[in-house]
Amino acid sequence: MEIIQKNKKLVKLFVFLFLISFLIINWGDVSWVFNYRAVSGLLSDSLEKDQIEAIEAPNRPYFNKGNSIEIPKIGVKAPIVLPEDDADDDFDKALKKGVALYPQSALPGEKGTTIILGHSAPSSWPKINYYWVFNGLSDLIFGDEIFIYFNGRQYSYVVKETFFLDVGEEVPQDLAKSKSMLVLLSCWPPETGEKRIAVQSEFQF
Repeated sequence: MEIIQKNKKLVKLFVFLFLISFLIINWGDVSWVFNYRAVSGLLSDSLEKDQIEAIEAPNRPYFNKGNSIEIPKIGVKAPIVLPEDDADDDFDKALKKGVALYPQSALPGEKGTTIILGHSAPSSWPKINYYWVFNGLSDLIFGDEIFIYFNGRQYSYVVKETFFLDVGEEVPQDLAKSKSMLVLLSCWPPETGEKRIAVQSEFQF
């Protein structure tokens, strides 16, 4: 029993040292993975403040699920985490637990644009802490479905467009005024994060 416990400790130590070594060697390539502001900096401060009118259809069925996102096309199932605010620490913690609902954007089922941020990371990066969750965004095409579960309700969205942004370029804010839209946002490509990928989809009643 004592030998088994020692072996377990050695395995944990090996994994820890491996991750530290990986970070040191590859930090130039993956440091952006940990910097949410590299993505959320694209979001305009002019997000509509009055986009709070709910548009959900009557008698929407209840789902016994936590807040989450599912994208069948690319096999994504992840919790949706709501940061307390847009401070670095809060966002970093949120993105380690799933994808993050940008605090100043509309909630699912409201008029306006719901913005969800998620990590993408190099293929060599260990699949931990949801760093890989949005690696497949570029595979989404017109008509693909995205399901959001929020406050016990399901919201279905259909992909309309994918566009790429330069670092510092803002997400267009005329995406939705009378509709409910969803934008998934991440660094792109996963290997370098030189640009940002945004997938725009529209709520389906």
